[in-house]
Amino acid sequence: MPQDGPTLPPVLLRPDAELARDALAAPSLTRAVRLARWAGPHTRVGAGGELAEELLPAAAEELGLEPDADGRAFASEAWRLAVDAGLIAFTDPEGDADTEADADVDADADAEAEEAPGTAGPGENLPLLTGGGPRDVLAIWLEALDAVHADAIAPLLDDPADIIGEDGEIDFSRLEWDPDAEAEFLDGVLGNLYLLTVSDKGAGDQPVPLPALAASMIVPDDMGEPTNDVLEQVSDAMMRLDDQFRLLEPIGLVEYQPVDEALMAEDDGESPPLVDEDVSRYGLVRLTPLGLYGVRARMLEAGVDAPAVGELADKGADALLDGLAHYPERAARAETEQWLVRREPVAAARELLAAARGADRGGPLRRLRCQQALALVGDQAEPEVRAVLDDLELGGLARVWLAERGAAEVPAPPESMVFWLSIDTIAAQLDADGESEELRGLIAGLTGQHGGFFDAAWRVDHPSTAEVLEAMGRLHPDKSAAKAARKAAFKARSREA
Repeated sequence: MPQDGPTLPPVLLRPDAELARDALAAPSLTRAVRLARWAGPHTRVGAGGELAEELLPAAAEELGLEPDADGRAFASEAWRLAVDAGLIAFTDPEGDADTEADADVDADADAEAEEAPGTAGPGENLPLLTGGGPRDVLAIWLEALDAVHADAIAPLLDDPADIIGEDGEIDFSRLEWDPDAEAEFLDGVLGNLYLLTVSDKGAGDQPVPLPALAASMIVPDDMGEPTNDVLEQVSDAMMRLDDQFRLLEPIGLVEYQPVDEALMAEDDGESPPLVDEDVSRYGLVRLTPLGLYGVRARMLEAGVDAPAVGELADKGADALLDGLAHYPERAARAETEQWLVRREPVAAARELLAAARGADRGGPLRRLRCQQALALVGDQAEPEVRAVLDDLELGGLARVWLAERGAAEVPAPPESMVFWLSIDTIAAQLDADGESEELRGLIAGLTGQHGGFFDAAWRVDHPSTAEVLEAMGRLHPDKSAAKAARKAAFKARSREA
């Protein structure tokens, strides 16, 4: 009976201004910005925009690093990131501004450009980091993230000379590397980490062990005890992810505790066995608030339904209640609070009650979400709530709202409303959570309070009566009551016919 909801639970993102501050503080972007400001009008670059080899020591010193091999490598990496993020623009030997290779330039011109380096200077995105708004900063950070992500999935080469063909060009056929598969795997891992972070019953802000993430992509759901071959695949994936998360941490996407190098030493450089009791030695990772923003942005670009809390705040109550249908409790409350803060309590209550009506399939869950939303509305809404006491669809939730506030003179509901509300409530719970243990308890409690419940329930004029009774027949813990529910469901189906 549950209806399809969003692919992922909604995420509660930090305000753009906070995320932009985090982006500007990310070490990788900070280094890229420093080199972009350091670059002068005559800074020499290669045909692809790479910083001239002889300038790498000075670039390293600009970053506060030693001008040794490691420092030069860091400087080269920071420079490439600045180019990819539009913080540095470079010109070809003829003086044309160019930040991307032109596929239509003929081979002779390419050869000439390789021999005659161009120059570089600040790119169009650099002023936006200080003069633009938070969205500008985040857009630039996302460009930088794309570049780091591309580096993270690049092949690991023991000796680059091994893949150079006879013509001097890289021969990709010599690599056992599928860029699409590598990207899909890393995005899948980040997606699983995102889901664990935003789900009510997930890890939340707690770090996730690296073996668990790797296993989530490799071990089949229906596999009991993983085979040695599968465990070896998990170990290999862990080591690849260890390298990748080390790259993704400086851009601010994750906080990462790497795999303990002592484990590698103990195993002679092979993939570490998953036997140590201290799981933290195998790596721990969590998405930062900026990382949540970044992964969600990548998923949206890929067409994934990844809602965010606050997207319904400026919409009507009908869109709110429908949108909240399959939100986890924590996210539903946060979304409702943002919706209510923009409205006067009386007007909000009136709009919510009007939107909760309806005999369609989504009606029961809308009324449940309405009841939960009204619980956050102040006492000023009482006149609007009392106005629907005689409404068959809304009278029950109105009485609940008044009773919870200790209101005086709350009339007892007629029996017809009691049974209608019972069917409506169970239909809503079935839609929200399926046939859960909590629903079993609710069913047992309802039937225990009303003698002869099933004799009356099958006559209830509710579109979900037969479905609810069939579910009660499956879920009721008492066998005789379950049998009575199935009989009542049959009568309800006959009545519908």
